[in-house]
Amino acid sequence: MKPTIFAIIPAAGIGTRLGDVLPKQYLAINGMPMIFHALQALVSVKRIDKIIVVLSPDDNHWRRFFSGDILGSMGERVAAAYVGGKSRGQSVANGLKYIESTAQKNDWVMVHDAARPCIRSELVEQFIDELEVDSIGGLLALPLADTIKLDDGAENCRVAKTIPREHIWRAQTPQMFRFGLLQTALYDFVEATDESQAIEAAGHQPKLVMGDSANLKVTYATDMKLAAMLLAAEIPSNAPPDKEFQV
Repeated sequence: MKPTIFAIIPAAGIGTRLGDVLPKQYLAINGMPMIFHALQALVSVKRIDKIIVVLSPDDNHWRRFFSGDILGSMGERVAAAYVGGKSRGQSVANGLKYIESTAQKNDWVMVHDAARPCIRSELVEQFIDELEVDSIGGLLALPLADTIKLDDGAENCRVAKTIPREHIWRAQTPQMFRFGLLQTALYDFVEATDESQAIEAAGHQPKLVMGDSANLKVTYATDMKLAAMLLAAEIPSNAPPDKEFQV
């Protein structure tokens, strides 16, 4: 029997670093809430059977932004769960509990950041292709291109040393793991900053799948402007994931 693919979007945060009263996931990018763009990409992937948006129990914005035609256009696969926790790990763990009555141990759970609105459905399809027969799962990531400096911890912040960048990757989302494995891993390490870290702590090695530099995480105000430009740009539907330029 083919495993079910669940998607969880943790969206219980308040996004204070953008300096706006409205939670980050609801800030408008090109006329629509940020989270809408991520949802739209996931809904376009027909292999994803159910999408759970994990919201704060005190969220009073979802129904205002996603009522009537907007949510209706996404079909019945999208559900809002008001079970969010104080951290990402807690929100995802609560989302797993929300689906545990219907999820099987070997089903897939794909977790994607609400603050990554530029994810392309084509990239998600390729991601699923890479992992569909894997026993553990994996994550989108990019090999580090920048030179990395470690500071000395002092107030004037000087370089202590340069850290070799070979074999270092920047984690992205989606990240996708077997339901039973992820639930156990997060139960033991709910403080994990992403799902891969929890899986690693449980003694497993997630697969690294080439991501896309356009799949940025919106954290600061300048990221909003960049995301707006990327979403407005016409990107070919058959555009491949990022490859290193050869010169």
